[in-house]
Amino acid sequence: MTDRSPPLSPGLKAALDYGPLFAFLAVFLLYRDRTVTWGGETYPGLIVATLVFVPLTLLANAVLWAKTRTLSVMQLVTLAIVVIFGGLTVWLNDARFIKMKPTIIYLVLAGLLGLGLALRRNWLGVAMGEMVPLAPEGWRKLTQRLVVLFLALAVLNEIVWRTQSDTTWVLFKTVGLIVLTIGFFAANMPLIRRYALPEDDSR
Repeated sequence: MTDRSPPLSPGLKAALDYGPLFAFLAVFLLYRDRTVTWGGETYPGLIVATLVFVPLTLLANAVLWAKTRTLSVMQLVTLAIVVIFGGLTVWLNDARFIKMKPTIIYLVLAGLLGLGLALRRNWLGVAMGEMVPLAPEGWRKLTQRLVVLFLALAVLNEIVWRTQSDTTWVLFKTVGLIVLTIGFFAANMPLIRRYALPEDDSR
């Protein structure tokens, strides 16, 4: 018999998933027209927001680990990219790194899922199986669609940050990407229902 941690409450899970992101948005909106001078260096609002976002993301993952004793490969990869690119953003005082972060994350996730498909490994099922138990064919089709989504979001992020204002990009990153992701899963509900396993078969 395995010793499993109790599931997170919906409120705590939402706070851990989205708290750092919306803190990033709030700090940016507060400081977007101001600068902060620290250690003789002047930092614009986007850098200040990043300085808040990175430690909050680390804290959220630490709480998640303490509560569940598990972090998925995708969560670890995302955390590593956040720390590296967020750290470079603050260290070099260059917002291009934080703007490229979503592109790198989506390309890495698309690559991992694509590699899983090539190796016939159900890595998406390992990450999401408890939330959405599906038959193998359902996981394969959903993985294929997610690869396309991640590649499209990587391209879209590059277009937005290179052509739009900081404010537009921050809103796209914090609100737009969430809406697009929710829309993707809503559009794929027919597939999920078609391949969903009965509760007894998903254990």
